[in-house]
Amino acid sequence: MKVIIDSAIPYIRGIVEPYADVAYMAGAEITNDAVRYADALIIRTRTKVDATLLENSNVKFVATATIGSDHIDLEYCKRHGIKVCSAPGCNARGVLQWVAATLRHLVIKDCCTPQDYTLGVVGVGNVGSLVAQYARHWGFRVMECDPPRQEREGGDFHTIEEIAKECDIITLHTPLDTTTHHLISSTLIEMMRPKATIINASRGGVVDNRAVLHSDHRYAFDVWEGEPDLDPNVLAGAEIATPHIAGYSVQGKANATAMCIHALAEFFNLPLMEWYPEGITRPTPRLISWQELCQTIPSHYDISSESNKLKTLASEFEALRNNYAYREEYF
Repeated sequence: MKVIIDSAIPYIRGIVEPYADVAYMAGAEITNDAVRYADALIIRTRTKVDATLLENSNVKFVATATIGSDHIDLEYCKRHGIKVCSAPGCNARGVLQWVAATLRHLVIKDCCTPQDYTLGVVGVGNVGSLVAQYARHWGFRVMECDPPRQEREGGDFHTIEEIAKECDIITLHTPLDTTTHHLISSTLIEMMRPKATIINASRGGVVDNRAVLHSDHRYAFDVWEGEPDLDPNVLAGAEIATPHIAGYSVQGKANATAMCIHALAEFFNLPLMEWYPEGITRPTPRLISWQELCQTIPSHYDISSESNKLKTLASEFEALRNNYAYREEYF
């Protein structure tokens, strides 16, 4: 069996080698020629998995060490009997930490308290539900928007238009698909409250970046349209700018890698179903107060310095992302 693995995936080297011929490659180097004789791929978002990549190959299994799968043509894989697995929820608390640091930055800059804001959480899945839970605990008034969940469950969800009209801050945690592409559009932006802030830690295409740039709304982006080639004006206008690393915690990365290994082991009947990276401590989740968050998070995650680094080194987006020093989750 041959397995090709994205070389930027951490903690994975040496784990599959006892059971397979393993090749490590940069995401952009994983091409049709490279995968022709591979049985399995373990990738990230930088590898687009579609007919161009997989045609005339032996690939039977694809795992992505990411929560989303919009870089994978799921219909093509289904038609050709290729098993696809992702890592939903793996980095939810890492993204929560990024959102928390962003909210702290905004509230302190405004000389306000959480009670002064209505926060709209758009996409209330693994990440969004955590953001909503903690934000309520911190004192924000929270409104939730999740049309698929509302259709399945009913409940107290709001439309995206209601979120736009009522919220001071909107934080996005949706997948990217035909229904969410440019969800934040020029039309929706016109409905938004004056000076409302948009936070995007989902996918770049969920927001029409140019429309936000040409509005008077503040924005904090971890994900960008066209990344890694950023629009310099969009980057310069951001209140917070980071290189697609919101979920880059030690535990989030360990979880993603373990979920991929477990899926591979189940599919190919390998004795790796209980594997987890050695030496990684799984944190005990806890609610912390707004006061404790404000006091402690700068020493765990200095988001302002990270933002300044990307603005200074915009052309190094991919290097900043690939060489990122993973953060420790502490709540």
